[in-house]
Amino acid sequence: MSSSGLPLERGLALIFDLDGVVVDSMPLHTLAWQRYLERLGVSRGDVADQMHGRRNDEIVREFLGPDLAGELVLEHGAAKERLFRELMGSNLEKSLVPGVAGFLSRTAGLPVALATNAEPANVAFVLDGVHLRQWFPVIVDGSQVRRAKPAPEVYLTAAGRLGVAPRNCIVFEDSEVGVAAARAAGMRAVGILTHAATLPNVDFEVRDFLQPELEQWLTRQRPQ
Repeated sequence: MSSSGLPLERGLALIFDLDGVVVDSMPLHTLAWQRYLERLGVSRGDVADQMHGRRNDEIVREFLGPDLAGELVLEHGAAKERLFRELMGSNLEKSLVPGVAGFLSRTAGLPVALATNAEPANVAFVLDGVHLRQWFPVIVDGSQVRRAKPAPEVYLTAAGRLGVAPRNCIVFEDSEVGVAAARAAGMRAVGILTHAATLPNVDFEVRDFLQPELEQWLTRQRPQ
């Protein structure tokens, strides 16, 4: 076992999604899209169903048109994310998924990565805003891969930078799209039920990082 506070066998790695796993940000992402679309005079119904787990460029084209020019896609995406950060404001620490900060503090010395569809500005906003960057020696965001989740590229890139075989990586995800990406990468998947009642095709699922069953499950994992 590692000498860190987590009962993790040597040879295994942990990879975390950001939104919904580290920070419970989806309600404010949804609100930000609703308000941004209202400013543009666009009505898209239940935006949450159309955005969960997807990268911004895909969401922008979903809401504003598939033929939108690349520069406009970036501009709209950046404007919406600025609105999200304004809405989150000083509530960032309160929005952390329960137990995640303490859980991460016990990963010192372990191979740990963040792998997310999120944009670099949002990654920096969250990790620096609540002082969690130190726990992620490897960070792969949506701008660093060509194909976003559910493609496995972001997770395979993280595993490569960690120097750990995909089959020995344990991914923490909160969305079906993210779980599909982890599975396509050949990785183990833990579902974090921040909003979903359950997640299909995961090895294990917990409500948050405070549940002792999570560490019990980690204790049983072995490298292959």
